[in-house]
Amino acid sequence: MSAVEETVDGAPAEWTADDDWTDEALALLRTLRAPHRFNRARQAAYVLYCTVLVLVVWGGVPSFGLFVQASMGADYTAHGPALLAAMPSGIAAVGLATLLLAVRDGLWRGPVVPPRATVDWLLAHPVRPRPVLRPWFWLSCGLALFPGLVAAAGAVVVLGLTVRTGLPATLGWCLAGCACLPLLGVCAALAVQRSGRAARLARRLTPYATVLVLALAVQSALAAAGHSVHWLERVVLWSGPWGWAGIAALAPTPAAVPGARAAAVLLVVSTAVCLVHADRAAATVSLTVLRERARNAAGVLAALRTIEPRAARLAVNAASGGDRRLNVRLPAPRRARLVVYWRDALALLRSPARLGRAVLLTVPALLCAVPAHGVPGAQASTATAVAMVFGYLAVAQLLEPARIETDDVRQSFWTPYPFAGLMLRHAVVPTVLGVLLAAAGSAVAVLCGAGPAAWLAPVAVPPLVGAALVNACRGAARRDLLYRPARATGSGANNVLSFTAWYSAGPAVAVPLLALSFSPALRHWAPGAFAQAAVISAMATLTFHWWARSRAARLPAQARPARSA
Repeated sequence: MSAVEETVDGAPAEWTADDDWTDEALALLRTLRAPHRFNRARQAAYVLYCTVLVLVVWGGVPSFGLFVQASMGADYTAHGPALLAAMPSGIAAVGLATLLLAVRDGLWRGPVVPPRATVDWLLAHPVRPRPVLRPWFWLSCGLALFPGLVAAAGAVVVLGLTVRTGLPATLGWCLAGCACLPLLGVCAALAVQRSGRAARLARRLTPYATVLVLALAVQSALAAAGHSVHWLERVVLWSGPWGWAGIAALAPTPAAVPGARAAAVLLVVSTAVCLVHADRAAATVSLTVLRERARNAAGVLAALRTIEPRAARLAVNAASGGDRRLNVRLPAPRRARLVVYWRDALALLRSPARLGRAVLLTVPALLCAVPAHGVPGAQASTATAVAMVFGYLAVAQLLEPARIETDDVRQSFWTPYPFAGLMLRHAVVPTVLGVLLAAAGSAVAVLCGAGPAAWLAPVAVPPLVGAALVNACRGAARRDLLYRPARATGSGANNVLSFTAWYSAGPAVAVPLLALSFSPALRHWAPGAFAQAAVISAMATLTFHWWARSRAARLPAQARPARSA
């Protein structure tokens, strides 16, 4: 982006050295902003202090205690072999997911996002963009580097306890990947922010990268269970920076891969080259893009400040280009009572990304449920709860038509049904699709030797859909729960818990209930286990549907004052 001014005839002319007031303008702004910058620095220092304190109290002190116990004879190496087997594909999955998230961030925000005042006013004046934009790029690099350092510290603790590696050497090798991958992600996000072609390529490759991340996670889980494919792991480790980080992390362990020094050098050198190039390219982001991204970031931040996570998610989705839409047609039904189901099915078919996410989330749900067979009660309940969380997220992808209906209840004028009855009808198509997906996954799991307990997955779908419908009918955000006077503790902790319980009431009830009900059947399969689970599922489904109906019946009355206003 070059600085230009207009001549008398309207033709642009390059600025001269006499027109450049960059240093003077920045010096003046630093003086005027001094009090504000001091307050911002104080707030940032307080947030950093709280973050470090939480990490020390909840991470550092327990880790130190574990090392003390290990020095006194405690043995934590039982899970060492499984951890080493899972690390190659697992680290590659985490590294690729880190890069994917950074690229997706570049589609709607990006690493170079000055405040709106800077974009709308300062950059429109005769100033060079590089001194203004470059600090924001390096600020993004610093923010991305912090979680990498925390991850490196956590890896040192885990490897030091389970594999008994040397702490200084482990920290050095882990830092190579944990520091370089976030910085590479920032550079990739900048490329997506600058180039429309890179943005289109990122949108096109996102589904394939997501499938690859899931495949690597599945491969890691299979390797931890003793089904490693060594030649495939070598290919993954040398396939890119996400694999080079795994090679570096394995270097101080007994499972070290030949060429660790070369992989670390490749990772560090490629990161340094990308940072140098990105530092030069940060000033070339167009003013139009900067204005658009500043407004996107402001809109998302406003939604988060008003406790509207769905509004923030929709804003991010719209700013990043949204999900791909297909022009799919379904024959119109001949009976009026089938119109709701026809619309729901058509909406999901035209949004293949939601169907794809539902399929992808079904896989980890089944993978987490399978290890619950034959393990102690606490571990089985935990594995079942994690499986239910993934299952809930999978069926929640199919309930977007219901959530759109509750965003504005006035849109339901087209249907003769009461709003509560309409919402219950929105659960039919997600239930059918969810049962089909779960049945297909169960069939594959049984063929792979998971046992008959895998057929419990379709039974869990109806209550999970009911829980998702309860959440879809929650209505406008209950901010009053956050601002009620604190009575017992004198703090706002109870208010936060109350709001969280209201916001996620459906899954908060469904996940523990189904985990406690299904884990005995998963742990020890018996002929009557399936019937017992089916009865519990039916009762839970009826309860959630009644709850969703009572919530939905209140939504039109809540929206009526807003309509009259």
